[in-house]
Amino acid sequence: MEQLHDLNPKPLSVKQYLVVSSMLFGLFFGAGNLIFPIHLGQLAGAHWGLATVGFLVTAVVLPLLSVLAVSVTHSKGVYDIGKPLGPVFALAFMVLIHATIGPLFGTPRTATIPFSVGVQPLLPANLAHVGLLVFSALFFGAAFLVSYRESNIMSSVGKVLNPLFLLMLFGVFALGFSSPMGNAAHQSVTAAYQHASFFNGFLQGYNTMDALAGLAFGVTVVTAVNQLGKTTPKSNAKVTARAGVLATGMIGVIYVGLIYLGATTLGHYKVSADGGVAFNQLVTYYLGNLGHALLATLLTVTCLTTAVGLVAAFAQDFHKHFSRVSYRQWLGFMCLASFLTANFGLDTIISWSTPMLMFLYPFAMVLILLSITSPLFKRDPVVYAFVVVFTAVPALLDMVAAFPAVVSQSAFGKALGAFQQSYLPFASLGMDWVVPAVVGLVLGLGVHVLRPAFAGQRVSTRG
Repeated sequence: MEQLHDLNPKPLSVKQYLVVSSMLFGLFFGAGNLIFPIHLGQLAGAHWGLATVGFLVTAVVLPLLSVLAVSVTHSKGVYDIGKPLGPVFALAFMVLIHATIGPLFGTPRTATIPFSVGVQPLLPANLAHVGLLVFSALFFGAAFLVSYRESNIMSSVGKVLNPLFLLMLFGVFALGFSSPMGNAAHQSVTAAYQHASFFNGFLQGYNTMDALAGLAFGVTVVTAVNQLGKTTPKSNAKVTARAGVLATGMIGVIYVGLIYLGATTLGHYKVSADGGVAFNQLVTYYLGNLGHALLATLLTVTCLTTAVGLVAAFAQDFHKHFSRVSYRQWLGFMCLASFLTANFGLDTIISWSTPMLMFLYPFAMVLILLSITSPLFKRDPVVYAFVVVFTAVPALLDMVAAFPAVVSQSAFGKALGAFQQSYLPFASLGMDWVVPAVVGLVLGLGVHVLRPAFAGQRVSTRG
């Protein structure tokens, strides 16, 4: 009977699909998902539509594919996605992913964004640094306590406050669409978006870090689906895909609204320094101080739930692979490191996270696509190796080019940049890894297809 159940799993109810979709939404929608779309709208101005399409590819479609990659390959986390390339690469890839979405960039951002949007505007300028110090200490202290006790606070908060937050956000949308600050189609366009709106939007989607997070959290979704009765790999992938489409579709709708509102703000404000400032301007314009205070509270709690998920995932994964250090010790390290990084400020975090994202995202994208298509070539490590090796050089060059001027404008940085622009197609668009990756794929598949024939020929020759 158990085998019969496995072969013919009972379809999920609509309510169960909504539960899985809600969980996916909660995992993906965090701090950066609010600020980057608004700022993109300001940067793109009248070209916001084309920029939105590019943004949705890396901020919506790619995260969905990352979850599917975990499902299709039956992986247990980031480590297993990179495992075809050997344990050393898999471990290095896992560490880099968790460090990026964890203590170096992603998790500190969950504290700096609610502070920048909700608290800093209420403080005198000379108390901004002290305010961030106190706020981030309380924030990560709370994240540590919730994760340490392994309580149900995060799930209950998500069920109550996330819907309230979304309700208020859609209220802002209603105000913005009914009484826009300006006509988005007539707003000025920054230089970078004059002729490459799609590709710049594509690269801006890296900042959400959701494709990387999808690799880390994908196994959580698959496990949840299993607990609901979906026990065959095929049915797991199907349910994950449907729930993922619903969750990422909702996120995509929110992105479109935020980008559009960002473009309309140019009718009243100049392009802001970052999305946190832009979001604060938007909310204050429509809701005043009372609405701003309420939204700041909800934003803090929403970001706290995201932080709890990130610190817990980091501690669990690192304890699994470095078991001499306990879960709680890894948790303490994660929270302390995130606290220290957060106090460099939001702008600094964004400026230094961009190079790492420019380096990691090409690897993440090729590994996601290879994982999804791996049944076609039996997950042959040779195919993985060719693609990743050919992707590595342009990814490194993109990382150097994205560093702040102290690195990118040095003699070394300029020399690498000149080589990159001269010899790699699409380098000016930040897409110079695409052609090498395709070349690597063709060569890898060629070896995969021809290797049995050569092996047979050697055997017959020896005979």
